[in-house]
Amino acid sequence: MKTEKSFKYWQWRVIICSMMGYSIFYFVRKNFSFAMPALSAEYGIGDLQLGTILTAVGVIYGISKFINGFIADRANARWHLVIGLSACVLLNFLFGWSAKLSAWIAGAPDGPDFVNAMVWTIGILLVLNNVFQGCGFAPCNRLMVHWVPPKELATKMSIWNTSHSIGAGIVSILCGAIIGGMGLNMAGNPDVVGTIAGHLGKAADDPVVLQAASHVGAWQWCFWIPAIIGAFGVFFIIVTLRDTPKSVGLAELEGTKTELDDNDSGAEYRKFVRRKVLGSPVVWTLAICDLFVYIVRFAVLDWGPKFLQQGESALSPQLAGWTIAIFEVAGCAGMIFAGWATDKLLKSKGQRMCVIEMLITAVCLVGLWLLPKGHPVAMLVLLAVTGFFLYGPQALLGVIASNHVTKKAASSAVGLIGLMSYVSTIFTGFGVGLLSKLFQDAFWSNLFLIMGGVAIVGGLVVLPLWNMKSDGYLHD
Repeated sequence: MKTEKSFKYWQWRVIICSMMGYSIFYFVRKNFSFAMPALSAEYGIGDLQLGTILTAVGVIYGISKFINGFIADRANARWHLVIGLSACVLLNFLFGWSAKLSAWIAGAPDGPDFVNAMVWTIGILLVLNNVFQGCGFAPCNRLMVHWVPPKELATKMSIWNTSHSIGAGIVSILCGAIIGGMGLNMAGNPDVVGTIAGHLGKAADDPVVLQAASHVGAWQWCFWIPAIIGAFGVFFIIVTLRDTPKSVGLAELEGTKTELDDNDSGAEYRKFVRRKVLGSPVVWTLAICDLFVYIVRFAVLDWGPKFLQQGESALSPQLAGWTIAIFEVAGCAGMIFAGWATDKLLKSKGQRMCVIEMLITAVCLVGLWLLPKGHPVAMLVLLAVTGFFLYGPQALLGVIASNHVTKKAASSAVGLIGLMSYVSTIFTGFGVGLLSKLFQDAFWSNLFLIMGGVAIVGGLVVLPLWNMKSDGYLHD
């Protein structure tokens, strides 16, 4: 009885503290989306350049998740997280100084050479940041599969997965407040206003121009303040987290016997991974589905702040931040519902929930496309419902893969899925930037319809797994 009570204590401690630790990774990652409008306004960095940077860092992050998945299955999760977050904190402090670094490199604080230097500096720092961001999810996934039994994994992993939305939602509100409330007020300086108007292609008295001119330099604090929070997060992880039950003197989970239990040598492990992960049609199917999930998700998260502030909606930075936060909050509720329904109603067959929710997501996106202009409340409601149903599959695909390949290779499988999901940035980064440049308003006005089609394809991809077994453990 005492052992069971101790296990429950440590199980929930690991779940809650790893959630908090991982959410802080988002503070030093998703802050860039809110700096993008300011970078466009103050320095004239275009959508295509920003989109190319997003693609580069997304692909790098996917590769990093892939590599770190294999590392995580054999490494101590606590120190894996600490190394990754520490590096991201340092890089975010440097990012706040990127304009000064670029001026030093170019030899001038403005002009074409400076802008080129700025683009390269931003790109390199973001690439390095996302190399270490890959140290976030993989060790957390290792913790979950070692502390939560397969029949509860969908429910508890979905609760854990709200850390994505908690982190992204809080940083959206925080950075929206920073962009809308900090920086130098240069709205009375005609030279600054004229420069920003030229960069954005708008009239000098346009509200978007005046908003940007009123908060010059605020974007730097979108990196410095989250970095300070991240530094506290590093110490929090060190103090609160431990690795597997064995590391605190407890027995490993019952009902999780695998073929590697008797021989866990390096050669046998590599053979197991090649067969159960790299050569598994199931894992590859889940990875391709996640590609489509993330195309929709990043279309909202990466371009949402810019689209909402500089498009027809012309929302304030604060309201744009709250809009994206509502999408994330609804996603939290959706993940928890999807996990509960998977375990309680669908006998842990998460693939069935993924099919259902991707099709409902498509309906919501088409509804957003059909919504007449000038209905912000209706837009917020539909966007929230979209987040509710989209984030279910986003949470469940890793759970399905983890149960299928067992705890011995769960992070490796999730790493492969992560690689494919961040291939999505080729479309949501460079692709969106290019389409925006080529078609401008025609593209943005049809964005939700395009994403609806993407969601339908994602649901159909996972449909062949409808009757697959719920886990791959050896059962007597």
